[in-house]
Amino acid sequence: MCFLRHLSEAEAMNTLEMALPYRRMFTAVGLDSSEMGHPPSKFAAVFERARAEGLKAVAHAGEEGPPEYVWEALDILRVQRIDHGVRCLEDESLVKRLVKDRVPLTVCPLSNVKLRVFDELASHNIREMLRRGIVATINSDDPAYFGGYIGDNFEATETALQLTAEEIVQLARNSFEAAFLDDATRRRYLGEVEAEASAQ
Repeated sequence: MCFLRHLSEAEAMNTLEMALPYRRMFTAVGLDSSEMGHPPSKFAAVFERARAEGLKAVAHAGEEGPPEYVWEALDILRVQRIDHGVRCLEDESLVKRLVKDRVPLTVCPLSNVKLRVFDELASHNIREMLRRGIVATINSDDPAYFGGYIGDNFEATETALQLTAEEIVQLARNSFEAAFLDDATRRRYLGEVEAEASAQ
């Protein structure tokens, strides 16, 4: 469940309060919509309340917004995953933090292009993220709006960047590392990835 960052924190808190009776139906809260002018720190109190309710946390940061928004999402909202985060490579200290703490980035290449973060998919930086050891994953972002479900994002990115089989397998591994799963389920899925990779 995501809070719209162009609205106020009071409205986000109201959304959380209305959702809490249905707590068993969702795992985490997130922060989405227009980044610029709406830093993660604006929502510190509502994320603190969500954590107190046992919810996991994610946030859009570092797509249109600067790397500083990723720092705020990590240090103030205390998120466990960063949605997008493609501008992290502009900050070497941030890259080191993401690698050290194994913070996943849920990257959505087709929407990154639609939002003009990259002029074309061939110039996307997800391969560099993998090379640097970042837990980057490929995802879809609002497919009805931006176009392209997760398979479309994988195929288009593979074609545009000429990803190797090893890189594709790493993206798959990363996705299960990033997923909010119990350890046994995670190991099972990772085993399936390894078995499929070995069969190729």
